[in-house]
Amino acid sequence: MKFIGKLLLYILIALLVVIAGLYFLLQTRWGAEHISAWVSENSDYHLAFGAMDHRFSAPSHIVLENVTFGRDGQPATLVAKSVDIALSSRQLTEPRHVDTILLENGTLNLTDQTAPLPFKADRLQLRDMAFNSPNSEWKLSAQRVNGGVVPWSPEAGKVLGTKAQIQFSAGSLSLNDVPATNVLIEGSIDNDRVTLTNLGADIARGTLTGNAQRNADGSWQVENLRMADIRLQSEKSLTDFFAPLRSVPSLQIGRLEVIDARLQGPDWAVTDLDLSLRNMTFSKDDWQTQEGKLSMNASEFIYGSLHLFDPIINAEFSPQGVALRQFTSRWEGGMVRTSGNWLRDGKTLILDDAAIAGLEYTLPKNWQQLWMETTPGWLNSLQLKRFSASRNLIIDIDPDFPWQLTALDGYGANLTLVTDHKWGRLEWLGESECRRRDIQSC
Repeated sequence: MKFIGKLLLYILIALLVVIAGLYFLLQTRWGAEHISAWVSENSDYHLAFGAMDHRFSAPSHIVLENVTFGRDGQPATLVAKSVDIALSSRQLTEPRHVDTILLENGTLNLTDQTAPLPFKADRLQLRDMAFNSPNSEWKLSAQRVNGGVVPWSPEAGKVLGTKAQIQFSAGSLSLNDVPATNVLIEGSIDNDRVTLTNLGADIARGTLTGNAQRNADGSWQVENLRMADIRLQSEKSLTDFFAPLRSVPSLQIGRLEVIDARLQGPDWAVTDLDLSLRNMTFSKDDWQTQEGKLSMNASEFIYGSLHLFDPIINAEFSPQGVALRQFTSRWEGGMVRTSGNWLRDGKTLILDDAAIAGLEYTLPKNWQQLWMETTPGWLNSLQLKRFSASRNLIIDIDPDFPWQLTALDGYGANLTLVTDHKWGRLEWLGESECRRRDIQSC
């Protein structure tokens, strides 16, 4: 019996020596190379790391250094200086589901076709990481990323999983070629619905804050969005600038505030823009609302040959159309003022009162051609209930027949300028007076 007891003791000691030897051997470069080779040969993934570290002060943690991991035949999904894996009793039933994974000082390369990763975690933490997702739906690139995902259950094409709480900050970020710094994102993921409860960033020398939700069909609900002191220059035309808004199924805005913005494109610009928009839903080239409001003013607005100074717009939106409460602006040296209604049924614009004073306007060379063109789809009819003009100058520089109207005064009522998308006059009650005649009389 003593012999058997001693034999068992020797075997136990030998096993402990072997285990201790393997424990220290696995933490060497030789051990790292053999573990990496075994994983790469026996799975659909390639793994390489420089060393493995384990300390009895944190017995549940395993730290891998200089890690490269990815799908076979594809660029590396993860490159990190350190990966800290915290184990728990869950490994007894789910070996690939760990407690925490901490990624430090590295890069995550993600695409919509990223294969499902072979592990999960109750918490994924990032510390000083970078994101690259150039070929996904959102062209995303971010640096100095910190934050986490709870829980983390990645799936094919959904690296953050289908149901999780998220919180990230980034020193710099570029989304669809729009750069931002000091970015903060807090929210949740629920299948294909993404909720951003807190969004903040420094963008275009200004600030952006708000909260929003992206639905499963790709539509957006923006509850609140505030942009202040934006200074943005774009190479896109105004139509292309707003093209991303038309690419989503719908965009619902609860409240949008723009404060002191300056935007500029190749043939358009707006200076010192203040804008407030509430309760509007945009879908493709249309809009819907029950009670929408728009208030906007700027120091200067340029669109092609149109150049407005100090424009002010106040309007209310309803299912029936738009109530234009106020539009005033300085234009071509004069002042323009009007109010009225646009009716969705019939696409008719009725201006209750329009006044033009002090205008010094030179007609475009092709003004006769423009007069013959049809109006946009939203303008089938244009009616003026009251109209007044005071001390205006109208000039035509046609070399074949130049003319001008000087100190033009006038007033009128019930004037129809557009019918069936065509410019013309159907009814006119009024008078006009020209105090000076040049080339052609009034």
